[in-house]
Amino acid sequence: MPLKPGAPSPVSSLPNLRDLGGYRGHGGRVVVSDRLYRSTDFRSMATADLPTFESLGVRTIYDLRSEAERTALPDPALPDVADIHLDVLADSTTAVPANLQQFFSDPETVKMASRELAGGKAADAIAATYRGMVSLPSAVRSYRGYYQGLLGEYDGPSLFHCTTGKDRTGWAAASLLALLGVDKDDIYHDYLLTNERLIPALKPIFDDFAAAGGDPDVLLPILGVDPSYLDGAFDEVRQKYSDIEGYFVAGLGFDDDALTTLRDTYLVSA
Repeated sequence: MPLKPGAPSPVSSLPNLRDLGGYRGHGGRVVVSDRLYRSTDFRSMATADLPTFESLGVRTIYDLRSEAERTALPDPALPDVADIHLDVLADSTTAVPANLQQFFSDPETVKMASRELAGGKAADAIAATYRGMVSLPSAVRSYRGYYQGLLGEYDGPSLFHCTTGKDRTGWAAASLLALLGVDKDDIYHDYLLTNERLIPALKPIFDDFAAAGGDPDVLLPILGVDPSYLDGAFDEVRQKYSDIEGYFVAGLGFDDDALTTLRDTYLVSA
């Protein structure tokens, strides 16, 4: 069992921010706390919460968004923090809206979404995106860069995020926890916390969508997470690389020594 399961966000205006520490992993060791954070983008962070965020000591931010997303909502400029851009879905045909609330409040968009995303089509599209996060060339480059950073290219605590902190960020967290030997149930526990933390915070988007004539339920597969999405990514790993270690070595181009270093860096004695 994790020693620190699902701790609330230390930054109240970033409810989907969380520490990955506390889960039991390889050899009975525990994922180190206060070193690895996952989050949404920073659009909702209140100015008053900036000192609290800075107290986390984050020294590297891995931004997994597209250039359009970064341009529309750039990360805050923080002193002595490295900003690493890794565009996971650059080679995908799926475009992620840069401003979700504006996008889903436009009546024409609502009409299109209601037509194109109903009947399970949204879930199917997202499942395909998860497979792409394993095999797309841009995803391979991006997650290799992410792991290179975690392996020591950058010092200090790290935070990784995309827009809603659930898909690109979800795979970054899930693959890392899997490589650290965390139990599958705990990996999915961390992944599904997004539904508890994020969905309530996105109520204005659901309300605007409804006000523009849409059925809010259509948005749930898009703005939430489902175990089947993560299943798709792990199934892609099994099909292409046999297991998560194969993904790290054959897929991302590391070696067994790097895997040992990753575990020794982020696992501590219980």
